Amino acid sequence: MMEIHINDLIIDDVSNFREQVLDSENGGRRLIQFDFKVHSDDYHRITTELYKNEFLVRVPEYNLEFNAVIQNYYTSITDLYVEDAIGEFSLALVEK
Repeated sequence: MMEIHINDLIIDDVSNFREQVLDSENGGRRLIQFDFKVHSDDYHRITTELYKNEFLVRVPEYNLEFNAVIQNYYTSITDLYVEDAIGEFSLALVEK
């Protein structure tokens, strides 16, 4: 199971992971994109961390570590305060 660490938050069960290098002529900044499911029990904790928009990102499986901000973020559901709701989040993080 793939994990992504965003500051002290560990997101597991990541799917559709993609990595690319932007601005390769200027040394290259990394961009990672991935999807993950969020259960209503975890919604507040995860969104609170994402609102910070200053991250140390670690992807152990790919030996990646860099500082990042959100480039794009969306979810399949906007009200995860409903008990036992599960939303699909998509997140793109770009290196600072």
